[in-house]
Amino acid sequence: MKPIIFSIIFLIFTSVQSVFSQYTEVINSNRPGVSQSAFSVGTNVIQLETGPYYIKEKHTPLQQEVSGLGIDFAARYGLLWEDLEINVQGTFQNDTKKQYAPVSTFDQKRSNFKHLTVGAKYMIYDPYRNAEEEKPNLYSWKANQKFKWKSLIPAIAIYAGANFDTKDNPYTAPGVEGFSPKIAVISQNNFDGGWVFIVNLIKDRIGTDQSDFQYILTLTHSLNPQWVVFGETQGIKSDFYADNLFRVGGAYLWNKNFQLDTALTFNTKDTPSVFGVNFGISYRLDFHEDKEIDNGSPAQDELRLQERKIQKQKEIDLEKSKKLEKRSKSKKNS
Repeated sequence: MKPIIFSIIFLIFTSVQSVFSQYTEVINSNRPGVSQSAFSVGTNVIQLETGPYYIKEKHTPLQQEVSGLGIDFAARYGLLWEDLEINVQGTFQNDTKKQYAPVSTFDQKRSNFKHLTVGAKYMIYDPYRNAEEEKPNLYSWKANQKFKWKSLIPAIAIYAGANFDTKDNPYTAPGVEGFSPKIAVISQNNFDGGWVFIVNLIKDRIGTDQSDFQYILTLTHSLNPQWVVFGETQGIKSDFYADNLFRVGGAYLWNKNFQLDTALTFNTKDTPSVFGVNFGISYRLDFHEDKEIDNGSPAQDELRLQERKIQKQKEIDLEKSKKLEKRSKSKKNS
């Protein structure tokens, strides 16, 4: 377990602690894609993400075919600070590998973890922390809808963890067993209109005969407060396996702590061809409490209260300006 301890210590002491909250009122799941968000779940939040899947692979040149079932799972916890998250992620698969021969067909039953990783993620930069300081234009709804160039600056997080692979695992390269490091750099852009773009750059099983480099690009779009659709591409490169996978799917927010999702996975080659379908759920146990800063000054407490009232009034005025502008447009059109 030493690599895990070193990873957490590295993340803690090479980053500056933040006092801004990453907690959200509704669940923020990494599903149904396989990329990690740059944001943590928030302190004292326990989040479980899991789901079964069906997989079918066909390697035409080698005359091999694999079909079976599996389950993805992740447990996430916001620890100590808003920027820090520890998590356990894994995939367990049970399948049948068929080797076609001129005379007969050989079946091999297989089951094991395709991966099992314990790690920690820490956000080192968040351009959205001071978003509340941006004042809306109270006189122009159109001005508030303009593209914000600042949204091109992503939030950045780093991840470090340790894989554990058992001996003679059928899903890894020969000789790969025990612990191996995994690191990643994660970026996330939150654009207006409900668009989110996530990039994961990953170096996995470092120092083994299956030292993968992976990139994952995920684009999601909120159709409304309940429905989200996404598209994703994942590139994998190592001496053991290389592929370009594509995923499409969506998620439904049942309530603020519970999400349902589904996705399809496929590629465009035959060494092997890949087709998969998964269903999943995400659920959180929310014990989060916002930290209140009390400096013992009633005068400053009163000042903060007045500032909140002023901000609320500005929001009301902004709504009024939107309605007036819409009425003005409708009158011009008529």
